[in-house]
Amino acid sequence: MTAVAARLSALVKFEHTLFALPYAYVGAVLAVDGAPELADLVWITVAMAGARSLAMALNRLIDAEIDARNPRTVRRELPAGLLSRAQVIAFCLGSVVVFAVAVSQLAPITRWLAPIPVVAFVIYPYLKRWTPLCHLWLGAVDGLAPVGAWIAITGTVDAEAFLLGGVVCFWIAGFDVIYATLDHDHDRAEGLHSIPADLGLAAGLAVARLLHGLAVACMVAAGMALDLGSVYWVGVAVCAALLAYENAIVKPDDLSRVNAAFFNVNALLAAIYLAAVIGDVATR
Repeated sequence: MTAVAARLSALVKFEHTLFALPYAYVGAVLAVDGAPELADLVWITVAMAGARSLAMALNRLIDAEIDARNPRTVRRELPAGLLSRAQVIAFCLGSVVVFAVAVSQLAPITRWLAPIPVVAFVIYPYLKRWTPLCHLWLGAVDGLAPVGAWIAITGTVDAEAFLLGGVVCFWIAGFDVIYATLDHDHDRAEGLHSIPADLGLAAGLAVARLLHGLAVACMVAAGMALDLGSVYWVGVAVCAALLAYENAIVKPDDLSRVNAAFFNVNALLAAIYLAAVIGDVATR
């Protein structure tokens, strides 16, 4: 891997695609109540990689000046001068091409819907300048993963897909609120909006707990709507316990474990939820 390629991978934290991919696979598996066609899974994976790379690169590009003033982010590739804006713009264009090619191989309706996430990606980085609801926007954008996969497999827009989208929306929004506690002081100084910056750390973490409670409620609603079995419900119980743990280890007066909550617990939770869905479908 060349130095530029390695820096681009670090810029978009390519490994964090693992957070979102399981939820796309959940949508694909439940859409057919079984194993999707391998070709569909491959193109969904490619589309997810392209979409997430585009979203992260746009976020870093639009926020480069803000990142340069934040001690936590000043060493990121753009403010540190490790990548040029031209290189990141070229990467964004390449990511759009990858996303478009993948979408073209899926159900025709996805080609008409594909601009929706792209527009949402562009809007998201600007929202923190105006509203603390930026967390919910991010959650809603990521919640398109299972919805998009469902539509890509079936060619139809069904209500059950949006329950799965709700799981991801509230899960992502909740841990984004937790992560935003790290920038509480900086955001206030810069006049940027987040739930912790606007409401305070204690209230912000309470909102995160509420959002994660809603994520579990969506898991329950999805399980009931799709008539899922005992393996799924065991998975939901484990996910609920992990979310409770994630919220318990981060406190207003002790943010030292935010990264553990953000990176470790969330990657595990996504994998467990997917395993519960696959296990349930396979044993029925």
